[in-house]
Amino acid sequence: MKTTGFRSFILYLLTGGFVACMVFFLYEFFTQGGQWVAQPYNQHLVQNGQLTWSGEILDANGVVLVGSEDGAQSYIDDAGIRSATVHTVGDKKGYISTGVQLVYRPQLAGYNPVLGVAGMSGGTTKGSIELTIDSGLCETATELLGSRKGAVIIYNYQTGEVVCKASTPTFDPENIPEDIETNDAYKGAYLDRTLSSSFTPGSTFKVITAACAVENLSDWDSRTYSCDGSVVINGEEITCMGHHGEQTLGEALGNSCNVYFAELAVDLGKDAMTRTAGEMGFNQPQSLDEIVVAASTYDVSEADDNALAWSGIGQYTTLVTPYHMMKIMGAIANDGAPVEPYLVRSITGVGPTSYTAKTRTGDEMMTAEAAQALQTMLRDNVEEYYASGTFPSELQVCAKTGTAEVGEGKEDTGWVAGYCANPDTPYAFAVVVEEGGFGRTSAAPIASQLLQQLAWG
Repeated sequence: MKTTGFRSFILYLLTGGFVACMVFFLYEFFTQGGQWVAQPYNQHLVQNGQLTWSGEILDANGVVLVGSEDGAQSYIDDAGIRSATVHTVGDKKGYISTGVQLVYRPQLAGYNPVLGVAGMSGGTTKGSIELTIDSGLCETATELLGSRKGAVIIYNYQTGEVVCKASTPTFDPENIPEDIETNDAYKGAYLDRTLSSSFTPGSTFKVITAACAVENLSDWDSRTYSCDGSVVINGEEITCMGHHGEQTLGEALGNSCNVYFAELAVDLGKDAMTRTAGEMGFNQPQSLDEIVVAASTYDVSEADDNALAWSGIGQYTTLVTPYHMMKIMGAIANDGAPVEPYLVRSITGVGPTSYTAKTRTGDEMMTAEAAQALQTMLRDNVEEYYASGTFPSELQVCAKTGTAEVGEGKEDTGWVAGYCANPDTPYAFAVVVEEGGFGRTSAAPIASQLLQQLAWG
């Protein structure tokens, strides 16, 4: 009897293991089957690194950016648009890891877990993906960046649609330069700087420090610090570009005063600064639809007071992606909780591969009080502190520029991030120009011209 019982136990154990493995296999089949099918080693579907059976990718205006013809992927005839959208659409070889062609291969092939790639068995069904970007606007953004390395990203903070997304240096995917791997002008050309590059934020981070103050200090609106051009913290000097005298938080944000925000960060302390940064999405996974976005980082765990002060003005080891900074601005515009950005408007396929995007609100990044205080301060920045005409008054732009020191003998990185308060132009944006110098003169004019094109064509 003992032998029979032991054998029964072994049989039950093996049966249970088999069932568990089948459940796991079926789960993986239904969730990952499309990725299996679209692997490069599947010669029925992929040759020379590209899909031989693929649907179309269109922009928001119905412009076909890429499709398939005679068993090969083909791009739009317009070389300017090809170069401007390659980081969004992707390249034929899949070197751009965030490209729609790579991330959405199964959907483009028309795969579904019941019928497989239906068209391969004699049908005509392929996937079709409609994006939210305006390819003409992306071309303008690329032209404005010119030969400089940088990134531009804009989204509708009411609906979530990403309307403009550009990264430089770029290249024509139909005519890839022979020296793309060796010419410094193309260094990082396969990298989507809007999603995959993290930059020192410089003074744009003062928005996060200001939000921390509103949420943690009862006297935030009356608290002042005096700026005489520099301050010594923990035995080391922190310099400012002006002598601003006694200032409130709003005045210091307008003046972009390093002394004020350095002392403010120290008074707030590591815990409060880290908590606010975390609530705003730092040190957390980021994504745009199914595309993985690099995480922004804020870590002062080992910082002394001087390093903490530098972190409060957007230096030290702090890094942020343009996508994330744009999203933070969307949260401010929406009283603390951002509408989640999305790039894929719809997918037309077979059965469960079909998809239509919906507007959805993300987790709260800051309190309504903090968001509303920042709305006022960021609008004052543009009206009272930036040069007249930087942004047309009709757009009611609320923004913060930044100039981030990167060291290694390089020119500073120029930043601008903000949004339009005009409900007819509900756009949040971030622009980065590497080695551009002052954000007010390098990044802000790019944002202004693109917003005007969005508003008035």
